[in-house]
Amino acid sequence: MATIPENMTCIEVPEPGGPEALKVGTRPVPEPENGEVLIKVASAGVNRPDVMQRQGSYPPPPGASDIPGLEIAGTVAKVGTGVSEWQEGDEVCALVTGGGYAEYCPAPAPQILPVPRGVSMEHAGGIPETFFTVWTNVFDRARLQAGEKLLVHGGSSGIGTTAIQIANELGSRVFATAGSKEKCAACEELGAERAINYREEDFLEALKESTGGMDVILDMVAGDYVQKNISLLRTEGRLVHIAFLGGHKVELNLMSTMLKRLSILGSTLRTQSIEAKANIASSLKEKVWPLIESGRIKPVVDSTFPLTDAVKAHERIDQGDHIGKIILTM
Repeated sequence: MATIPENMTCIEVPEPGGPEALKVGTRPVPEPENGEVLIKVASAGVNRPDVMQRQGSYPPPPGASDIPGLEIAGTVAKVGTGVSEWQEGDEVCALVTGGGYAEYCPAPAPQILPVPRGVSMEHAGGIPETFFTVWTNVFDRARLQAGEKLLVHGGSSGIGTTAIQIANELGSRVFATAGSKEKCAACEELGAERAINYREEDFLEALKESTGGMDVILDMVAGDYVQKNISLLRTEGRLVHIAFLGGHKVELNLMSTMLKRLSILGSTLRTQSIEAKANIASSLKEKVWPLIESGRIKPVVDSTFPLTDAVKAHERIDQGDHIGKIILTM
């Protein structure tokens, strides 16, 4: 049995603020509870919800760790009671409700997946949050089918690069928006038919006539995008909101929604039940893990930073120049 120290290095947020609000701290290593596994963390993904938590606008749910970090990869260090599917030493990645920016983190056993063959432990820390989010929103909730057209806003983000690849591999036609020539090129390299630079071109004008409209739109902007999205959707189209970087309050003309029989969906992942997340994990292992292990899709990683440089990692995500995931390594 590997020796587990009493204390660990972690990142804390004593007061809300900018990247400098993140502080290196020391805490006792947590014990895995019933149904949990303690993971010795090798890498942890940096995500927009972490930024919102740092800013004080997205507090952890009751019972969750106040340490940021929603996805990790590492080695099983200790198995809690009631867990039989994981053993000490297993290399895994996991979705967690908090606690990822630390050397050790407990995770519910059903939210854990094996590190896909061919993916480094360093890069695997950028898989769970984005892949869980994309699968549940685009494929479970919006029911994207082969042959349908998907528009991904923020196509060069971790969520965007994941959605483009999975949808393309499963037979959908994919389009994207991004904020620079380089980001648009990256989206097209990953499988998007066309990526629109939203700083130079209106995506509604660019896509409506040339494509005939979209079946599903994955949106993390909201704000003034909402009405444009609705105008771009075809009959029976589905609009899925997973964030609102452009503002969460909008004025909406519902006539198109009714006439085209549209569905407007939204969800957050963090507060969903372990059972719900277990179902997503099962679908990913069956349908997506083979695509990763065959090399047909991959986690796109922009940059990595040591855990103690979390401030620099958050400066990078705040700048908005990244393509793919930003990852903290232990």
